[in-house]
Amino acid sequence: MRVLLIGSDTALGLALTEHLQRWGRHDLEQVSTATARWKSERHAKKAVRRNKPDIVVDVRLQAVLDSGERLTELDVERSHWLAKSCQRSGGGYLLLSSARVFSGESERPYREHESPDAEAQPGLLLQRAETLVRSSCERHLVLRLGQVFSAQGSNALPRILDELMAGGKLLLDNQKRGCPVAAADAARVLAGMLDQLGAGADGWGTFHYCSPDPTNCYEFAEVLLASASQFSEFSPDAVQLRATTADTGQRSRILYCGQIRNTFAIKQVPWRGFVAETVREYFHQHQQQAGSRHV
Repeated sequence: MRVLLIGSDTALGLALTEHLQRWGRHDLEQVSTATARWKSERHAKKAVRRNKPDIVVDVRLQAVLDSGERLTELDVERSHWLAKSCQRSGGGYLLLSSARVFSGESERPYREHESPDAEAQPGLLLQRAETLVRSSCERHLVLRLGQVFSAQGSNALPRILDELMAGGKLLLDNQKRGCPVAAADAARVLAGMLDQLGAGADGWGTFHYCSPDPTNCYEFAEVLLASASQFSEFSPDAVQLRATTADTGQRSRILYCGQIRNTFAIKQVPWRGFVAETVREYFHQHQQQAGSRHV
């Protein structure tokens, strides 16, 4: 199957590229985030027409949210342009979305068929992107993920470790719960879906994927610190729990992943199993960067 990856230089884009190239089951064409900042629909149409993909995999919106940057109306509109182009060409469109389409006020996992209820601007923009994609491309996939972490790109893991390496202290709370996903694991999931679609599976629709073990910001940082302590020395109180009150408002964005299991036989994998290797990769890159500065 011919795959056009939009956002190939993001954490998930890099992991998916490595995974697909390792197994060689698909012809992969790539468009970086900067290249995909089209100003008009004509440019998006041209990218799809030139590459003639069987499916477009668009990881841009998920990457923007996990990087902490601001999602814009134009980012959403670009997804709309791509979806319409895929519809015209008869191809499929896979949009990477996020658990942030939900408010987090529910104590139980969110199911795929539930209506998104986020009120914050990022979640509202994601909701709009999903709606536009569903209405514009018959062969669409919307995959909502938990927060993605990786040693590469801009995401929570390097932000936390960069701060600790600089001698800073992190004051985090335990009010926001979710199920993070390693980029390598998300790449495994995407590759599995693409393999089955390429073999003729009829797997269009909305799906969820996250790890099966919920955590919070404070606990996630503590796990990273424990692993990072093998490579560098940190203060015993480098990660501290912020005092919170009962009315602060807990958020729990946990996704039910039954649909992806039933359709693609994809099972959830715990996030903790990816931490040691991801942290090791972070310090390897850190050492390489330090060495290049001294050349």
